[in-house]
Order: sequence, then structure tokens, then C-alpha cells
Amino acid sequence: MMILIAAVVLAVGLVGAAALLNRRPSAAVGAPAGSKAEVALSTQRASESEAQQIETEALQRSSESRAEVVRLEKRLLHREETLDVRLEEVAAREHALDERTGEIERLRQRQIIELERVAGISASQAKSILLKELEDQIRHDSARLVRQVEDETKRDADRRVRNILAVCMQRMAAGHAAETTVSVVQLSADDMKGRIIGREGRNIRALEHLTGVDFIIDDTPNAVILSGFDGVRREIARMTLEKLLQDGRIHPARIEETYYQAKSELEGHILEVGEQACLDANVQALDSHLTAVLGRLKYRTSYGQNVLTHSIECAHLAAMMAHELGASPKTARRAALLHDIGKAVSHEVEGPHALVGGDLARKHSESEAVAHAMEAHHNEVEPQTVEAVIVQAADALSGARPGARGESLEQYVKRLRDLEQIATRHEGVDKVYAMQAGREIRVIVEPGALDDDGATLLSHEIAREIEQQLDYPGQIKVTVIRESRATDYAR
Repeated sequence: MMILIAAVVLAVGLVGAAALLNRRPSAAVGAPAGSKAEVALSTQRASESEAQQIETEALQRSSESRAEVVRLEKRLLHREETLDVRLEEVAAREHALDERTGEIERLRQRQIIELERVAGISASQAKSILLKELEDQIRHDSARLVRQVEDETKRDADRRVRNILAVCMQRMAAGHAAETTVSVVQLSADDMKGRIIGREGRNIRALEHLTGVDFIIDDTPNAVILSGFDGVRREIARMTLEKLLQDGRIHPARIEETYYQAKSELEGHILEVGEQACLDANVQALDSHLTAVLGRLKYRTSYGQNVLTHSIECAHLAAMMAHELGASPKTARRAALLHDIGKAVSHEVEGPHALVGGDLARKHSESEAVAHAMEAHHNEVEPQTVEAVIVQAADALSGARPGARGESLEQYVKRLRDLEQIATRHEGVDKVYAMQAGREIRVIVEPGALDDDGATLLSHEIAREIEQQLDYPGQIKVTVIRESRATDYAR
């Protein structure tokens, strides 16, 4: 290869020398023979020098190319080795995965065999039974839905008649029912209603969601009606709305902040009301927690009668009867004042309010005589003391006086409470609100306890339980709300 390159270079040099000789014919003709030899020799040397330079450059480039080829070969070899190692790792992982998959399948088959042995039926039989039950359930639901659609026209006519009757009844019963189920917030101007509703109803939805109270915004001039059977919720809603109107900023974030502020203020006010009730009933040294629970009775009613007023009345009656009968006025007065505190916590603790109240009194250092008299006032336990019988009599006297109670309202409130208690018993439920006069129940669940499918099943289960346990006109809508929030603070 090198000899070939040198020959090519020499040939190129000779051709170049000949070309130079041809360019100067006149000088070559007139010059002597010695000069021609010198010129030819000089030209030959120049050609050889140029050929050597070209050969040197060619060798250098060839050496560089070989070095580059060697480098690329080494790099390719390294990549091949790396790829081989990775392929071996992947193969090992695949083998381990296959082994685990096989082990899992063997365990699954073993569990299926064990389940079949315990249940006494095969997997295919269990699947057939489940499908049959689901088919029967779906057929039943479909048939019921068809009946509902067929009766829609009749119900619509009945609904219109009931609405007309309800308007007439409200005009007659406003002095009684409105005091216990409705609060009215006065507005400075009618255009405030639009701000309360908010864009696309966001504000009013936030208010109803937080408070559990219906906000009725209709043609009533300069007024918003708050409707709800729970007096504490209704009072918190009233305070929240009034604070928002006074502040002027009404949006969901501000609504939530104001709601918790109003709730905190009301808790302080409830404690003050409980302390005042103790003074009015002449009861001393009552535990602070019991005092707060007693204050909550201001916002509870029993057959239309304010429970706190009823309790104070019972305390005075019981003390007077105890004096006449030679019993302990102090025990009778104290038990009569506290006999209905279970109604203030009955939503949170299951059981009759008399037994709930008795347990609460024991937990906060009340005597056994007081707790027993509280538990016995509705005969959940047999009365064993004179004071227990006196509390029974005082409760009956206070409730039986003319105009003290109205049965229809209490039945309505009891139905709403039963609705809420049915939903509260389920796992994962955070809050429950009966809305729209008992025609709708809203269940707020903890997002971490239930997923979306679980929320759907929960609504179905609650609807089933309501159908089986309660009697009601028309239909009740069950809405399960699952809301997720993520909160952080920029510092």
C-alpha cells in the first residue's frame, strides 16, 4: 500500500515537472545544456519533496483513522458487555417474577379449595348463587322503578294539593311552628340575596353544606329564611349569615372562616346560658361540661316546648313536691334540671335520652341518686327512690299544662332525627343532615374511609334501611358527598 502511494506521488511529480518545462519553451531553447540539467534536477527534487509531504500527510490521516476505528470498537465492545449484563438481570428478574406468580397462583388455588371446603360449595356454585341473588335484586328494583314511573302523574296531582294545603296551614300555624323551626335574617337591601346565592350558587351551597340548614331565598322582601329542625345549627347559620352581611365579603373561603368563628362564639354563649339556667333553678356546683350541655337545651324542643325552659320548670316543681313529701329537695331539684340533657347529645350517643343523660351525669361526678332519678323519669329503669318518682311527676306536670306542647311538630322532628341516626350508624360517615323537611338526607363521608364506589353502595344501603325502618309519604332522596381537600401553608 505504501509503495503504491509513493509511485502515485512520483508520477504526479513528474507530470508537474513536465508541465513546468512546457510553460517556458523560449528559455529552454536559448539556454545551454548545463542549465537544462540543473532545472530538471531542481524540478525533480521539488517533486520528491512534495511527494514526501503528501505521503507523510496520508500516513498521518491513516493513523488517525485507525485510532478512531480502535476507539469505536472499544466503545461498541463496552456497550455490548453492558447490554449483556442488563439482559442477564432482566432474565433473572423475569425468572423470579415467574416463580412468584406461580407461587401466588398456587396459594390462590389453595385458598379457593379451603373456602370451598369450609362453605361446602364449589366456586362455580357460589358464583351462580351470587349472580342469582343479584338478578333477583335487580328485577325487584326494576319493578319498583316501573311502579314509581306509573304513579308519577298521580303523585304530581297530590303534590299540588298538598302544597296548597301547606300554605294555608303555615298561615294558621306561623305563631307556633316558626318559633321552633325557622329563623329570619333581615337584609338591608334585596340585592344582597344575589350575593348570598353567589356565582352559580356557590355561596349558598357552601352555607348549606357547612351548617346543615336550608337557606330559603324567595320573594319575601329584604329577608332570608333559615329552616332546620336543629336549633343549634340554625342559630350558628343565623350568626354566620349576619356576620357575613356585616363584613361584606361573601365567598366560600370567607363563609367557612366565619362559620367556625360563629360556632366558637355560640359555644361560649351556650355555656353562659347553662350558668344562668343553674342560677334560675337554684342549682350550685354543676360541672362545666354538664353546664354547657344544659345550655344547648335552649335550642331544643320537645313537642314544641323549649327543653331548657321545661327543665327549669321541672326543677322548681320537683323541689316544691320534695318539701311537701319530706324527700331531698336538693336531689330532686338537681335531677329534674338535668333529666333531659340526654336530648342534647342523643345525636352523638345511641340510646334513650334518659339513659344517655344518666351515664353522662355519672361521668361528671353527679351522685347515684341524681343519675338514677334522671334514668327513671321515662321508666327505662324502675324507680327505686322517692326523688325518682318526684322527677317523673314534675316532668309530666310541666308537659301536660295547656299549650305547653304540640305533638305534630315533635313527630316531625323525631322523623328527621331517625333519618340522621340511620345514616350515622354506617362506618366512614362524618356528618349527616336531614334537609328539605325530611325529603332529602345528605351524608358527608370521610374521603379516606370510602372510595367513589363505596359512596354509591352506601347511598343504596341507607335508602334500603330507610325503606325498612321508617314510614313516610312520597320519597326520600339520599345524597352521599365525598369531598377531598389538600391544604398547605406558604411561609
